[in-house]
Amino acid sequence: MDLRDLLNEAMAGMLARPVRTALTTLGTVLGITTLVITLGIAATAGNQIVGRFDELTATTITVEVPESTKASIAWDAIDQVTRLRGVTSAAAVAETKKSANLSVRSNKIVDPTRVTDQTLSVVAASPSLPGAVKGSMVQGRFFDAGHLARQDRVVVVGEQAATMLGITRLDRAPAVFIGKHAYTVIGVLGAMKREKNLGTAVMVPPTIGKRFGLKDVTRVLINTSLGAAELIARQAPTALSPGNEDLLQVIAPPSPTRARDAVQNDVNSLFLILGLVSLVVGAVGIANVTLVTVMERVAEIGLRRSLGAARRHIAAQFLLESTLTGLTGGVIGASLGLVAIVAVSAAKQWTPVLDVRLAVIAPLAGALVGLLAGLYPALRAARMEPVDALR
Repeated sequence: MDLRDLLNEAMAGMLARPVRTALTTLGTVLGITTLVITLGIAATAGNQIVGRFDELTATTITVEVPESTKASIAWDAIDQVTRLRGVTSAAAVAETKKSANLSVRSNKIVDPTRVTDQTLSVVAASPSLPGAVKGSMVQGRFFDAGHLARQDRVVVVGEQAATMLGITRLDRAPAVFIGKHAYTVIGVLGAMKREKNLGTAVMVPPTIGKRFGLKDVTRVLINTSLGAAELIARQAPTALSPGNEDLLQVIAPPSPTRARDAVQNDVNSLFLILGLVSLVVGAVGIANVTLVTVMERVAEIGLRRSLGAARRHIAAQFLLESTLTGLTGGVIGASLGLVAIVAVSAAKQWTPVLDVRLAVIAPLAGALVGLLAGLYPALRAARMEPVDALR
C-alpha cells in the first residue's frame, strides 16, 4: 500500500461518518482556538500596556534629596534641568513630615453642618508645578514669578482639598487660614496624573513656604519626551546639584521592553493552561472516537490482513486518520483564533499583533495532538489477528 492509497483510505474512513468526524474535530478546534487567542491577545495587550506605560510612566523621573545627606537643591535649579534636551517640564517641591499635617480652615461661615477645620498637607512648589504633575487648573490660576517676587500671600488648593474646605468659587477671593495667618486662594488644581496626593494639599509659593519649614527642595518632578528618560536620569542630578549628584536619589522608570515581556509572560502563563486543558480534552475525544472506529471496523481489519496487509499498514491507516482529524481542527482553530484577535483589537481600538508563526505552528500542533491520540487505537488495530478479527 503506497502513500496515495493510504491517504485515500484514510479520507474515506473520515468521510464515511462526517457528523462523528466533525464532533471529534471540535475538541481540537476549541483547544487550538484558545491557544491562538491567548498568544495573540497577550501580545496585543502587552503592546497596548507598554504604549500606556510609555505615556504615563516611562517619561517621568523623580529626583529626591535624602534626609540623611547634606545635599541641597536650589529653587532656581529647575531652570538648569529644563534646558536639558528631552525635558518637557519640571518642577521643584518641598514637603516635610511636619508640614504634612497642618491645620487649615476656610473663612468662618455660620453653618453648623460644615467642618471648616481640616488637617491638610502644605507643600511649597515652583510655578511650573501644573505642567510637571500633568494637571490642569479647575478654577483660577497658579501662582507665578510675580507672586514670588512680591511675596504675595496666595495659595492654590487641590481639587479634593477645595471640596473639604467648602471652596466652590473664587470670584470673591476666598481665604484659608494656616495657623493664625490668612492666605488668598487664587486657584484650584485638579486632574493630576502624577502626585495625585496633591489633590488634598495646599500649595504655597517657596517664599511663603519658609514660614512652614519648607525652605529646601525635597524632590524634583521631571517629565521627558519618549525615549529620553534614561539619559535625563543620568544628567539631572548634575544639573540640579553639581558636585553632590551622587548624594541625590533618582527614581527612573524601568525598561518598557522588560515591562512588556513581563505582561506577556504573566498573561501567557495564566491562560495557556486553559488552552492546554482544551487540547487534552480534544485529544481524549480523538482517541475515544478512533478506538470506537477500530472496534466497529474489526471485520474490515481482518479482511485487509487476510488479503496481505501488514500490521504497519493497518496502524498507519488509523494514525493517518487521527492525524488528519487533528490537522483539520488545527487549521480551523487557527483561522478562528486569528479572526477573534482582530475582532477584539478592533472592538478595543487596539493595534492587533499577529505572529505569522501561529498560522503554521497551530495546525501542526493540531496534527501532533491527533497523532498522539491515535497511537493506542492504531496499535490495538495492528495487533489484531486476521482469524480472530474475521471470526
